[in-house]
Amino acid sequence: MAPNDSLEVSHETTSNRDGWALSLRKTVAHRPQIIGDEKPRRPVLIVPGYGMNSFIFSFHPSGRSLEHHLAWRGFEVWSVDFRGQGRSRSTGGALTGWGLHELATVDTTAAVDHVLERTATGSSQVDLIGCSLGTTLMLAHAALGDRTRLGSLVAFGGPLRWNRVHPLLSVAFRSPRLAAAVPFRGTRALAGFALPLLLKTPLISIYLNPRSSDMGRWREMLATVEDPIPQINGEIAQWILDRDLTLRGTNITAAVGGLTHPLLCVVALQDGIVPVDTARSPYVHSGAAVKALLEVGDADQPHAHADLFLSRQAEARVFEPTARWLTRPTSAIAGV
Repeated sequence: MAPNDSLEVSHETTSNRDGWALSLRKTVAHRPQIIGDEKPRRPVLIVPGYGMNSFIFSFHPSGRSLEHHLAWRGFEVWSVDFRGQGRSRSTGGALTGWGLHELATVDTTAAVDHVLERTATGSSQVDLIGCSLGTTLMLAHAALGDRTRLGSLVAFGGPLRWNRVHPLLSVAFRSPRLAAAVPFRGTRALAGFALPLLLKTPLISIYLNPRSSDMGRWREMLATVEDPIPQINGEIAQWILDRDLTLRGTNITAAVGGLTHPLLCVVALQDGIVPVDTARSPYVHSGAAVKALLEVGDADQPHAHADLFLSRQAEARVFEPTARWLTRPTSAIAGV
């Protein structure tokens, strides 16, 4: 069972000025367990990834979730649902026809602005945690936007340069034109049908490992699933072909070389969605003088993509080292 810590969770909305009311969830602990000194901390904003909303950051089958753990460690934690995700709602904005550039620049900017306007910390900067494709959006935002408002960056199993691609993804994203042309509806219901079948096959291990993550509450996990956006599917397919993502004429990999924000790069060593060489690329290409690489997973406790959030060891192996990194970004982390 999850620890019975006293948390305050609230929901807020903000306009992205592009026809959408974005939803943000704020989590703080009433009795936080502070790491080290009690110096003021920056708020933390968690950025979701591909075909998902922010639900999974507040969920863990048996322990503290990512949000819960960071709040318990004394952080003011925010998670955002971008357009087309979770609680966010259109206020006249298009339901399709937007892509990675809009998410990285328009929506992420709106979320950062809201957090800094509403934070109780008094900070003028926010730390970002990008999860899966959220890593790419975080890095693109830092490269293309107002980087002075950003503190430390944390990449959870996210791609920057596609040094390696799983064969199944290569097939799915072989044609940018085809990927952008196929609409998706009812993905959550389809996942509810397919997941119990996949759990009986080795194929599930590219995404998560039942040996490492308790799947007894898999129906609840489906709340994080969203329909993929065709335009983004096409952009991902082109990105995989090119290896580097280009947004409005800017090579994001090259631009990340000019970033100096402290960076923690978290890699799941058995990840089949974002393979190791690809998940390491934010660390390899970042221009930060202060950066660290945290790799998790072994033969006894394999960690694939979703295990970074759901495994029985996630709190000890991922969440706690992340909290310590955000507290002392210039100090060493054991095992990193």
